[in-house]
Amino acid sequence: MTFAAPRLQLPENSASRPFRGALRDLFATLDDLLACGGDSRLMLDPISRLNDYGCGPAPAPETLSFASSTASSISERGYERAGLAREELMRSAIAAGLEEALEDRIETMREELKALLTLPEAKVDVVFSPSGTDSQLHALALARSLLGPRLVSIVIGSDQTGSGTAYTARGRHFSRFTANGVVVRKDTAIAGLEGAGVALPLSDATGVRSRSDIDGAVLASIEAAVAGGRRALLQIMDASKLGWRAPSDACLDEIARRWPAEVLVVVDACQMRLSRRRLASYLDRGYLVLITGSKFFGGPAFSGALLVPSALSQALDGSEEMAAGLVDYASRSDWPGRWSRLRSFFESRANLGQWLRWEVALEEIRAYHQVPVAFRAMALRELGAGIESLITLSPSLRPICAGTGMTGADDEEFSEATIFPFTIERQGRSLSATDCRVLYHALAQDLGEVIAGSRPDRAVLARRCLLGQPVRIERQGLEPTAALRLCVGARLVTEAWSTDAVMAARSLHRELDHIAETVAKIELLLAHTDVTQLTELSDGI
Repeated sequence: MTFAAPRLQLPENSASRPFRGALRDLFATLDDLLACGGDSRLMLDPISRLNDYGCGPAPAPETLSFASSTASSISERGYERAGLAREELMRSAIAAGLEEALEDRIETMREELKALLTLPEAKVDVVFSPSGTDSQLHALALARSLLGPRLVSIVIGSDQTGSGTAYTARGRHFSRFTANGVVVRKDTAIAGLEGAGVALPLSDATGVRSRSDIDGAVLASIEAAVAGGRRALLQIMDASKLGWRAPSDACLDEIARRWPAEVLVVVDACQMRLSRRRLASYLDRGYLVLITGSKFFGGPAFSGALLVPSALSQALDGSEEMAAGLVDYASRSDWPGRWSRLRSFFESRANLGQWLRWEVALEEIRAYHQVPVAFRAMALRELGAGIESLITLSPSLRPICAGTGMTGADDEEFSEATIFPFTIERQGRSLSATDCRVLYHALAQDLGEVIAGSRPDRAVLARRCLLGQPVRIERQGLEPTAALRLCVGARLVTEAWSTDAVMAARSLHRELDHIAETVAKIELLLAHTDVTQLTELSDGI
């Protein structure tokens, strides 16, 4: 007997808002469950069975993955947890019904997440979502409820955040369908959420250095908004695609002093490259915080959440107007159980993919924080130093400066960089943005039998290497280039850890060898092929 894979269901007009989901959906393959319940970015290519980020729903242990700034394939540990979580939910659903069982489990997961991040249970609420992009819409809806509809979204790091932010900041659809399966038109207004947006890039005219005037630009944008009779949702960055943080803490203090009632801050912490202490300090300040379980921690893409200080939760009106723009994006169980009024406007839908991806993310977060803090700090430092050295020694890679801000007293192990961006030169010229994307795709292919070379070279070329996606870099007066990124994620630390110090050291050295192989493959591709050949290879495999 076969079972249908979970399908994206279109909404029905029903005053009773029935539960959306069936026990039989849990019998779909684990791979199908992990890949459902998202937008178009999660769709799998029918041939490669990979999504847009080069990741599939099943473990890929043979791939050298340093792509945690973008997305990672699920770990074997995470895949095992996904299977167990499904079995546990099946048993609960047989006894209590799927709706009640899933609702209870998701509510428990909120408490597990807060405990893992050492956040006070009563002081923070968790709103789950399919992705960090969806969570931005949640933040916008909450901000409009708290500050009113005359709101402008000011996005810091507009050049180094997710591509969907350009749409969500203005209350517009960011894809062609939602995680609930509702077909929409990209870049059209979402009911009740449309508004103005201000984009503040982080890079200066060179494209590879952080601008020195960002604090002033932030203050000027807020001042202009307030002078025009508006209030502001200020999205700050911690950390960007290149690992940068902005604005400064001094700037945030100035904002709090000058506009305590006119500005609501939301922190883009989707990379989760910040300490639990710093995360708590943002919430103590009354900031909303966007997080994911699929970047630094290495859970499968996508799993988003919005952390809301309870003081803000109590001020929400929970009105139908607030819910109107989100009914196509969210389900009842996404919202905390105690937000009963707001929850009543949403249908109860079983987004099994979102739930299952968060189950895996929680397992990865738990595993990371079970590693002693001293080893975590040492491993991040050693791996980072190794990457920096390899980039510096490479004849073709040019490191991009670390940017600003990651040296606060509360950064703990994240005082060390974990994202290492670089541009690529060939024959003295930077590769174009298009060529960088071609190279990125070629790195993820097994080219051992395709490109001529010695036996050792073929072994390196056969390696599948996944890096952080290219970040487009605009350069004044020059053709755009792009930065690729070698990233240190939690799973490199977790999988290296051992109570046996010798074994742990060997594991770290093995990861450094894998990083060296990745850099070597870049050099071999540049030496043995031209861009036309790489394009043909990337398109043809």
